[in-house]
Amino acid sequence: MNYWNKYCECMEREELEKLQSERLIEAVERVYYNVPYYRNLMQEKGLMPEDIKGREDLNKLPFTTKDDLRENYPYGFFAVPLSEIVRIHASSGTTGKPTVVGYTRRDISIWSELMARTLTCGGATKDSVIQVAYGYGLFTGGLGVHYGAERLGASVIPISGGNTKRQIMLMKDFGTTVLACTPSYALYIAETMAEMNLRKDDFKLKYGILGAEPWTEGLRQEIEEKLGIVAIDIYGLSEIIGPGVASECLYKTGLHINEDHFIPEIIDPATGEVLPDGSEGELVFTTITKEGIPVIRYRTRDISSLNYEPCPCGRTHVRMQKVVGRTDDMLIIRGVNVFPSQIESILIDIGETEPHYLLVIDRVGNMDNLEVWVEVSEKLFSDEVRKLEELNRRIAHEIQSTLGLTVRVKLVEPKTIERSQGKAVRVIDRRK
Repeated sequence: MNYWNKYCECMEREELEKLQSERLIEAVERVYYNVPYYRNLMQEKGLMPEDIKGREDLNKLPFTTKDDLRENYPYGFFAVPLSEIVRIHASSGTTGKPTVVGYTRRDISIWSELMARTLTCGGATKDSVIQVAYGYGLFTGGLGVHYGAERLGASVIPISGGNTKRQIMLMKDFGTTVLACTPSYALYIAETMAEMNLRKDDFKLKYGILGAEPWTEGLRQEIEEKLGIVAIDIYGLSEIIGPGVASECLYKTGLHINEDHFIPEIIDPATGEVLPDGSEGELVFTTITKEGIPVIRYRTRDISSLNYEPCPCGRTHVRMQKVVGRTDDMLIIRGVNVFPSQIESILIDIGETEPHYLLVIDRVGNMDNLEVWVEVSEKLFSDEVRKLEELNRRIAHEIQSTLGLTVRVKLVEPKTIERSQGKAVRVIDRRK
């Protein structure tokens, strides 16, 4: 079994929790004395840094949300002077001001270390040729993976997203062995390969380091089959560090969280109460080594659970379940909670459609209606109408049986649904 940093990744639980407590105490002092926002919140709660004596006191501390970061745009959460910040990243800001994150030189070094762990966890070595098709620029994905691959000593192709036919040409000519991108883009690359009359055997691909959006086991199997790779899920978010927060190993039994740098919790998204081990709820992170923007109890809005059982790979860090959805992309249709990933699972289980779909929500009168657009293959679309009608009924029936929700299914021609070269767009909500 390959490890990048065996001492840290396989640390005994008792030693790990002692280290977390020591680092949490330092992090709380850092934010109290350097970030006015946290100092004010703690004073409102009657808390002083010395009241936090270890990780057992974590739930005394206030939560942080994306809105808090936006309201303190751009530098209100920075815990060091701008002269010590060597890199600034930001979210897209599609729902308002972007969330801005800054890194000190030490933060960049830690980030590179965590991404080297992540890539090693997913099968990469110093002999790998890693094609980074995540976006570069303000998005943390591209540069995060890039720096980790260089720390690993691998050969890096910093191609970024888009220009898919050129991606494929270079992948073939340069002998790429590891593809790093979003799952939906990996699938699009596979489709484009087929259109170019190329087979997976024409490439040297072995592994996919895929993240930045929720994806199902069915989609994983489809990607693995079409590209001939082992597809590994990775997890991260800019507010915590970027990619490198957690990663699957080759056993695929959950994503190992780098607990020597981040303390995870699972809370009830409605009440904020910490839930027992193994419960599904909202994932919360506290950074315990970050200098530029340390964050306390950051509410990710991602739905997951934590598993503290030992992993066959030997790593001792807690594993998070693959993200099943988000509290803020959860759709409420006529009182029923629906995640796009649930629809995706149903479609892949049926197996007669392409893995491209769109959920269109509209309001007619006072009633919410959900229409599921599903692409079908060329062969099926040109088949007799009776078969299409039967497939339409079967999809509607499976959604009704699984989710208890009546929907309208619309089968559409191949290539009707717009392809993504980054995060896939799965929902159009016309109620807003």
